[in-house]
Amino acid sequence: MSSKYNSGIKLSLFGESHGKAIGVVIDNLPAGENIDFDKINEFMQRRASKKDGTSTTRSEKDVPEIISGFYGGKTTGTPLCAMIFNTDQKSVDYGNISRIARPAHADYTGYLRYNGANDPRGGGHFSGRLTAPLCFAGAVCGQILEHRGITTGAHIARIRDISDERFDPVNVSAEQLNAVKSGFPVLSANAEEKMREAINTARMNSDSIGGVVECAAVGFPAGIGSPMMDGLENIISQLVFSIPAVKGIEFGNGFSCADVFGSENNDEFYIDNGKVLTKTNNHGGILGGISSGMPIIFRAAFKPTPSISRPQNSVDFKGMTEAELIIKGRHDPCVVPRAVPCVEAAMNIALLSALIENPKI
Repeated sequence: MSSKYNSGIKLSLFGESHGKAIGVVIDNLPAGENIDFDKINEFMQRRASKKDGTSTTRSEKDVPEIISGFYGGKTTGTPLCAMIFNTDQKSVDYGNISRIARPAHADYTGYLRYNGANDPRGGGHFSGRLTAPLCFAGAVCGQILEHRGITTGAHIARIRDISDERFDPVNVSAEQLNAVKSGFPVLSANAEEKMREAINTARMNSDSIGGVVECAAVGFPAGIGSPMMDGLENIISQLVFSIPAVKGIEFGNGFSCADVFGSENNDEFYIDNGKVLTKTNNHGGILGGISSGMPIIFRAAFKPTPSISRPQNSVDFKGMTEAELIIKGRHDPCVVPRAVPCVEAAMNIALLSALIENPKI
């Protein structure tokens, strides 16, 4: 199945948006790790819908029920399974998309892939609802990373043409990464006000907008990772692209590297108190698929939410006729604010996977 991640951490996501429950099985977690479920809940609530006009009105408590792999406040080392029961579905709103494709959504391709047997309600297994168990897994992995002195965090770098401040690629701190985890996840109050206004305008116009999430990790040791197919960029990207609506990713200076000379892009090395560092961090903390000891930084681009209320031209893929589509249901006018902890979760899982696979650990 494609919903498995098979690296140092073994991960399997299951369930559908309007099914009885969604969940995750996490294997190969270190045994004996203390997990604080109050912190798990705080992480999950960052992804939850808000009553401020920036997200869907669907309200799910997203309280994970632990089935296995946890005893006496610690991981047992056997597979950790958590289920999150769905309680606020309105499946009647999705009757027409069982045969009329939503533009930019997976209704048509999912129908083809599974020979029409897929669950179309709320997008089924293709729904952003599946990021809830991903966030649970990322919250668990994040606490284990914290036990090793590693901190991750993310914020909204941009919504449409409104930009927040960027993390300092050289000097971003654990304190800054933790501080941005409360409230609307931006560094600048001015950016927050403008972003909220843009999201609300899109909602009032029966439209949607996209944006960019920036994520960073500090305290991650140098020398972790592998070249070629199993590089840190590879395993992080695989998980980031499991988040619906992600359409691009860049590490460090990313696509801007194409616009400068090598003398400008190269990060010169120096030694500080016996530690090898770089004066700049255009490489985003990863060289040759291996961590350099500098902060790991990447940005992920999110498309506008496909489900909008405006009439759109589409096709009835069962009857093979053209059709007009009017989408019902409850949808985010912008997924970016709720996607921030999802991106952080992906980073957490990938970094812990890399640590587990490294022979030094």
